[in-house]
Amino acid sequence: MSAGLEQFIIYGATFVVCGLIVFFYVRKGQKLSKETEQKVATAKEEGRFEPVSLHPYVDLSTCIGSGACITACPEHDILGIVNGKATVINATSCIGHGACFHACPVEAISLRIGTEKRGVDLPHVKQTYETNVKGIYIAGELGGMGLIKNSVEQGKQAVANLDMDKKPSKEGILDLVIIGAGPAGISGSLEAKKRGLSTLTLEQDTLGGTVYTFPREKLVMTHPMDLPLHGKVKMFETSKDELLDLWNEVLTQNDIKLQERTKVDSISNGDNDVFEINTAKGEQILCHQVLIAIGRRGTPRKLGVPGEDSQKVAYRLLEPERISGKKILIVGGGDSAVESAMLLMDQNEVSLSYRKDKFARVKPKNSISINAAIENGKINALFNTNLKEITAREVVYKEGPEEEIKTLENDLVYIFAGGELPIKFLKNAGIEVDKKFGKIVRKH
Repeated sequence: MSAGLEQFIIYGATFVVCGLIVFFYVRKGQKLSKETEQKVATAKEEGRFEPVSLHPYVDLSTCIGSGACITACPEHDILGIVNGKATVINATSCIGHGACFHACPVEAISLRIGTEKRGVDLPHVKQTYETNVKGIYIAGELGGMGLIKNSVEQGKQAVANLDMDKKPSKEGILDLVIIGAGPAGISGSLEAKKRGLSTLTLEQDTLGGTVYTFPREKLVMTHPMDLPLHGKVKMFETSKDELLDLWNEVLTQNDIKLQERTKVDSISNGDNDVFEINTAKGEQILCHQVLIAIGRRGTPRKLGVPGEDSQKVAYRLLEPERISGKKILIVGGGDSAVESAMLLMDQNEVSLSYRKDKFARVKPKNSISINAAIENGKINALFNTNLKEITAREVVYKEGPEEEIKTLENDLVYIFAGGELPIKFLKNAGIEVDKKFGKIVRKH
């Protein structure tokens, strides 16, 4: 065989191999695109496509379809690839890790809150975390950044900023009152202690704030958080209890006491730039500065049905492993409701009441698990139902378009109907609240 023919055969074989590689690569890409398009269609049908809070926004003119954002995201089916470009799938399931934002090699992703169609109410907050009311600061979920690590960082930075504008100490007047003992409030309390500020932290529930109410066992953190007076905390996948134990330990070591089960009713600006904090217990606390570190859900939303004030009714699930042998009704169709139902189903008789004909805005993994539990008879699904009354031994509900009245034996009721945004509370304190449509929160 001549050298020329041999070279021709080698070139030809190489061309064929390369062609096959390209063919299979393109075919695989087309298959993935169709799968993602189907997922997007399903998300739209189930109401999970339109984001409700912080979410990634993809600049299609910049995206190169590397898939780095998909690999980096610790959640499932938030992002996908369609026709060589990244796209958002289940936007309602995004909790703002920001891993996609950092992983993108061409800076095609920004983190935004609100969309062109759906606005989100956000308080007016400067880069220093101070609101339009001098002396009142906001950090954490209420300001639009609900991720634990981000909230911890904001609480620390907010206190560092307000310390630079500290007023001279006066007897009977605290330097700072922190409202909320979630991630931002705890971090702010530690930073205030570090800086020698006289501080009181108030929490309407218990330590951990909204984190304490999470029914799911595992919390995911993509980056270490830096706790004041403690240092770096590397807990990439941890249980809720482990995180709360850490916070308790750090607060105890630094002799920081929180005033739990104390709801703040109002903040008013008194004489000489002194704020008056009025609580539901009738207390009046004076301070020079305020850090609001509460969640966006504020107070749990109530249904307003007779018997709802009964002791058998709760709005969060605590220590599900201790509840057994009970007839339980859970009201709601979101992640908190279905996750709570699944945590209770093995040791109890659980019914799940939802006003629509199928679950909407639940994570894909939760959707699969809850439907399997219903199919296997572990959970009694009551679709198209509305709770009407709660009695000592029963619940009364309306079912279907005919609103047929039915009863169910019952020991406990858990209501997951969301929360009432603390907009009125903020506005009464003089804080401006605007509706944001697609506001960029973080950009490279």
